[in-house]
Amino acid sequence: MKLIGWAIALAAAGLTPAAAQAPQAATPAAETAQAAPAATDHSAHAMPAAQVTPPTPGIGMPVGGKGIQEQVTGIGREAAGFHNNWLLWLCAIISMVVLGLLGFAMVRFRRGAHPVPSRNSHNTVLEVVWTLVPVLILVAIAIPSIRLLRHQYSPPKADLTVKVIGNQWFWTYEYPDHGVTFDSYMLKEGSDKNRKPNERARTDADGPPMLAADERLVIPAGKVVKFIITSNDVIHAFWVPAFWNKIDANPGQLNELWAKVDRPGVYFGQCTELCGARHAFMPIAVEAVAPARFAAWVASKGGTMPGARPAATPDSTGASPVSDAAVQAAAQPQPNARPSAADPAAVQQPATNQAATAQN
Repeated sequence: MKLIGWAIALAAAGLTPAAAQAPQAATPAAETAQAAPAATDHSAHAMPAAQVTPPTPGIGMPVGGKGIQEQVTGIGREAAGFHNNWLLWLCAIISMVVLGLLGFAMVRFRRGAHPVPSRNSHNTVLEVVWTLVPVLILVAIAIPSIRLLRHQYSPPKADLTVKVIGNQWFWTYEYPDHGVTFDSYMLKEGSDKNRKPNERARTDADGPPMLAADERLVIPAGKVVKFIITSNDVIHAFWVPAFWNKIDANPGQLNELWAKVDRPGVYFGQCTELCGARHAFMPIAVEAVAPARFAAWVASKGGTMPGARPAATPDSTGASPVSDAAVQAAAQPQPNARPSAADPAAVQQPATNQAATAQN
């Protein structure tokens, strides 16, 4: 009997792990099935490859050289001119003067020429000069810097407002005056194993690798565009190098910058604030087009231009029979008329709940 008891106990011990592991093995599959519908499929709204405007080589994208990208905004050209034509030359002159003074001191006051060193402790003229010269240099830098900042943060009246929302790890663009909203994701390479079969692969017409987006931020060329920038989760940063301006996208805070792109074309940027594991996969693709083409693009997105009346639907306010004239006519006192006894609707109704109860 003891042997039979031990055999039953061993058999139960051997079967228990298998029974316990079976639900665990089924759990991941069930979780995967439940998580699958929550995955965002952004391939349906991607711009078709045939409608993509190819960028101009060397404009609005990294070219692998040194220096600042060619600027396409007035602020960018002013800042680039200040950097290239003033700061760099000033830095070069200061460096040459300092290097010359060091060489002069090393040769003029070397031990062989002056076995007995001078014991001068100060020189009034020299001290005044080395105090005033740095002050004048800083003033010469401050004046154009403050002028640039004033131009950058004193925007003119905007012709268009775009709200830019940072997410992990994509951008959301809203056109509040046009009723257009969409998300923008990075286009993956055709050889990317993580690309889904229904996702469009990047082509050369879309832009450089890791900078091409499935939906571009379209703005009219020659118009002042105000960008209202915020975030839904962590801190991001919105930057298009050809526009010069860069600003953080902070959760719960609205930041603002503006741009007036004079040259139609495609310009690329990216998030420049470390925002998580896929920070490097948040490109920004901006396409500046003619105003007529911008209006056509808004219509293709289901939006309307300011001042244009959308098509009325049965439930829209414009289709309502209620009008100001009808309301005023109903408010006018009607002529005295005795209700007909044959008209049930004309019977006077009780004024209070108590009177209604008494009638019942």
